[in-house]
Amino acid sequence: MMRCSFLLVFLSFCVACQPKHDVPEIITLNDDWQFKNVKSESWMHAEVPGNVYSDLLKNGIIDDPFIKDNETTIQEFSEMDWEYKTNFKVDDRLLKMKHLELNFEGLDTYASVFLNDHLILKSNNAFRNFLVDVTSQLKSENELRIVFENTEKYESNEKSKLNYSLPEGNRIFTRKAQFQYGWDWGPKLNTSGIWRPIKLKAWNDFKIEDIYLKQVKLTDSVADLIAEINSMSALNQELVYSVYINDSLAQSKEFNPINDNSAIAFQIKNPKRWWPHNLGDPYLYDIKIVVSDAENILDSISVKKGLRTINLVAEKDSLGESFYFKVNGVPVYAKGANYIPQNSLQNQVTNAHYKTLLDDVVAANMNMLRVWGGGIYENDIFYDLCDEKGILIWQDFMFACAMYPGDDAFLKNVKQEAVDNVKRLRNHASIALWCGNNENSEGWHRWGWQANRSEAEKEEIWKNYLKVFDSILPNTVHQFTDIDYWQSSPKYGRGNPKYKFEGDAHDWWIWHDAYPFEHLENNVPRFMSEFGFQSLPSYEVIKYINQNDSIDITSEGFQSHQKHARGFQLIQTYMARDFPVPNNAEDYVYVSQLLQAYGISKGIEAQRRKKPYNMGTLYWQLNDCWPSVSWSSIDFFGNWKALHYQAKHSFEDVLISSEVENDIMKVFVVNDDLKPYSDTLQLQIIDFNGKEILNISESIQVDSNSSRVQYELNLNTLQFNKNEVVIVLKFGDSESHFYLVKPKDLQLKQAEIQKKVTQIESGFQIELSSETLQKNVFLFCNEKGHFSDNYFDLLPNKTKTIQFNTKSKSLNNLQLKTLNSLLTTR
Repeated sequence: MMRCSFLLVFLSFCVACQPKHDVPEIITLNDDWQFKNVKSESWMHAEVPGNVYSDLLKNGIIDDPFIKDNETTIQEFSEMDWEYKTNFKVDDRLLKMKHLELNFEGLDTYASVFLNDHLILKSNNAFRNFLVDVTSQLKSENELRIVFENTEKYESNEKSKLNYSLPEGNRIFTRKAQFQYGWDWGPKLNTSGIWRPIKLKAWNDFKIEDIYLKQVKLTDSVADLIAEINSMSALNQELVYSVYINDSLAQSKEFNPINDNSAIAFQIKNPKRWWPHNLGDPYLYDIKIVVSDAENILDSISVKKGLRTINLVAEKDSLGESFYFKVNGVPVYAKGANYIPQNSLQNQVTNAHYKTLLDDVVAANMNMLRVWGGGIYENDIFYDLCDEKGILIWQDFMFACAMYPGDDAFLKNVKQEAVDNVKRLRNHASIALWCGNNENSEGWHRWGWQANRSEAEKEEIWKNYLKVFDSILPNTVHQFTDIDYWQSSPKYGRGNPKYKFEGDAHDWWIWHDAYPFEHLENNVPRFMSEFGFQSLPSYEVIKYINQNDSIDITSEGFQSHQKHARGFQLIQTYMARDFPVPNNAEDYVYVSQLLQAYGISKGIEAQRRKKPYNMGTLYWQLNDCWPSVSWSSIDFFGNWKALHYQAKHSFEDVLISSEVENDIMKVFVVNDDLKPYSDTLQLQIIDFNGKEILNISESIQVDSNSSRVQYELNLNTLQFNKNEVVIVLKFGDSESHFYLVKPKDLQLKQAEIQKKVTQIESGFQIELSSETLQKNVFLFCNEKGHFSDNYFDLLPNKTKTIQFNTKSKSLNNLQLKTLNSLLTTR
């Protein structure tokens, strides 16, 4: 007992004092970098982390690839080889330490690394972490030099080894962000460089390499965990391993790290669970592991840990096969979007960008994002914030829309990539699923990739597919974490009728095949992991692309920011079906966003109404990687499009959503909450001047985690013109406006909107009213800021109050646009 008491006091003292002389030290080598073309003699300033294109831009060598059609003028720089160098000093104290290592967290991609003219590393994977022992090479003054070779020479060499071609292009041979080779929403900017930090780590006798907080058991009364600690040690002696939970000592144990498996079992009594933000508190424990000898702390590591169970439930049933997530034993309806990298030049994404975007995710009532497989395994802060904010993450491995090689070197590279990233991310509560790839399987079975191939060739390609996605990746996930694995998204392509009944689905019958939006209402899958529709971006983005204050969507520069071959044509086709088609650019941009919101919300709400048959809807896509015409709901400058405002409503936990079948209007109340609600459902039919045609109130009970019809109305029994009314439905705090005809067929009226603007601490409060219904009121101004609501319907003789959050002290140019003006002036 005396020894244990002494140990507790000693460890508490150690944690407070944190002596440094034996603890590993880390120095980040971000400063004083230069770069040049390998054929040039002139060095220029470089920023690390960064990339060649960002450095060329900052040195005035290229024009901004994000404006006009400048992207097309800079492709030659991807074909060049580049050299980076820096000089750094190491003091005598560090030089005397026993182990000196350089950690390269991200080199893009084919790089030869020289330390004091010694080749210490040849890297070939932008997604891997490379650790190099440089104890014998490091001096007091050092030069670190990295030569990046262009990808084409390596890709051509690998391609020449095959007697057939693999879809889709040379990118498949290089382990880097696939979207850099160009996509139908992004530019071709195949850059290179030091895209993540380089760190010098110095240590003597002990260091912690990695920790896995493995959750063994979780109940309301206790959580059993094991801290599995991977360390490097030269100490053949007993060391004290201590676990602190929220700064309180929970457990300590002695291990000899050379002979023993360093794993500490510990408990948390009456644990607080981590929940998606819409269902509860995403609580995180601060868990710290401290390792010490008899005198000093040798190393420590801290992890923010959320306690939860999460499982993918894919089980055969009478209708096909389910696909949904259980969190803490509760089926959770997934609501969200697909996420792509926030910038084609990743170094320009700041921590503030991550926070703002993920705040926008929560604000739109989303509880899941899918990190798409053609981008990057995101920076740590992304997952830290998702943990903190209660956002579930469907994490793809970085393979997309292609078939990949299967030679031993490639497979070995992929395996280590998987190990690095699964181990890096496995302690995050937000990770809900690892998925092998995006659309590779669908492409092989449906996109004609097998055409004109011999049976032997097809067999080899598919076997290589299985080596990666049915062996290496699932085995890695199962070895290093307890998260479920899904081989390919979607399970079946839309050409296979099973896509509606089994697994997850990508429904691109709309957009790519030009099916009407109503298709989404009649074809609901078990889990919709992709569907989408394009719109034009904000006026701000258009002006930036054109470098002109006018709204011009016909310029060559702007047209080059539409990467889908039929994009403008499809927007026009769909717009003519459902909306008025404006003649001027400003109105056309506005209606394109209404069109996107109208179509995608039809899908979201149809899918939610089918709960629990359908248990998730993730639209394509959340964000942009450059200023563009795309499927995003938030444009490149962070402006919410109409879709994001509509998603905020369509993703509410308690949603009123209606459909009409055989002239019977069915009113659903969808409840994602884990508690039931009893309240009054009010149904009111009014004309556009506010005259009441019908008013019905009925007390209803809404079960927890449910969707069902709460009221049916026979429309044939009522006398009114369907194009002159709106049906207003209310239940508690929820409200819905339902129309019986397409927007273009509404007989809207023209009337002035009264507005009152008041300055408040966070910006401005705006009050709006009108004597007639104003459809899709759009507010915009020159000041930078965010409207709390936009593109909304203003009911007749009602006041709508919104806030414009801005740092600006004036709001002199607030403008309004409505669908009324377009329909009444046709």
